[in-house]
Amino acid sequence: MLEIEYTLKDIDKVAKQILKYATFKTFLFKAEMGAGKTTLIKALIKALGCKDVVRSPTFSLVNEYKTNNETIFHFDLYRLENENELYDFGFEDYLQTNAYVFIEWPEIATLLLTKKNHTLSITTSLNNHRFLKIS
Repeated sequence: MLEIEYTLKDIDKVAKQILKYATFKTFLFKAEMGAGKTTLIKALIKALGCKDVVRSPTFSLVNEYKTNNETIFHFDLYRLENENELYDFGFEDYLQTNAYVFIEWPEIATLLLTKKNHTLSITTSLNNHRFLKIS
């Protein structure tokens, strides 16, 4: 397990540290609304070398990004009501690729996820510090 305390000014450095630590390409982001899941994902995508503008896939469910060497899928499953909706858009197919997969609100997808992932839990403090635990 890796634990990191950071502020938003350190986020690019934290993203590089996460990628260096990672042994899998699937990342599950767990945190309260507004804790910085999307902000951290943006920094990770940037650290992977993507030059695109990264946006939250809240309404599209998934955004795809490309670098010279990698494909990245960013999911936001917050609006889904049940697991069947995952099958409707082929979620399990994305997991079978060799791409990086970043999933916000992964709880609804638990039965489809393999054990080959990292869970990133983010909590915040009153002084705008974030506490990140990666398992």
